Amino acid sequence: MMDPHAQISDDKFILVTKEGLEKLKEELQNLKDVKRVEVAERLKEAISYGDLSENAEYEEAKNEQAFVEGRIIEVEEKIKYAKIIDSSSHKAATVQLGSTVVIQNVSDKKSDEEEYTIVGSTEADPIKHKVSNVSPVGKALLDRKAGEVVKVVAPAGMIEYKIVKIK
Repeated sequence: MMDPHAQISDDKFILVTKEGLEKLKEELQNLKDVKRVEVAERLKEAISYGDLSENAEYEEAKNEQAFVEGRIIEVEEKIKYAKIIDSSSHKAATVQLGSTVVIQNVSDKKSDEEEYTIVGSTEADPIKHKVSNVSPVGKALLDRKAGEVVKVVAPAGMIEYKIVKIK
């Protein structure tokens, strides 16, 4: 049997963790089963008001319907081309996609250690300590070892981080 991804270029894949893929699937189900129904009800109600040419509720519902349908297509594409980051398959000796890294800002002597997980760009969420592999910090950390100091060009200037440990 032929691999369905065999003819697809690597840049087409969307890198996600197993949890990230599950969130995408949940979002898709919610969009299809809940949002579509809500928008359809709003459209039905707006149409019942009569003249559609001056019906703001109808226009708003149509715009929301277009957004929901566009998002469904976008999420379906992400799921179709999802490539799961298998954090157990890489050596813990270097930072890879899926690695959790403890770093410390050596430019600021008062800073505490911080822990980040390196994820694909669709899952990046700095508030939850998930940084993208294409972000300045993520790029600087990839393929580095514990104990190394990396330099990151940030909007605030050059920052140096020491990789305390890789989990």
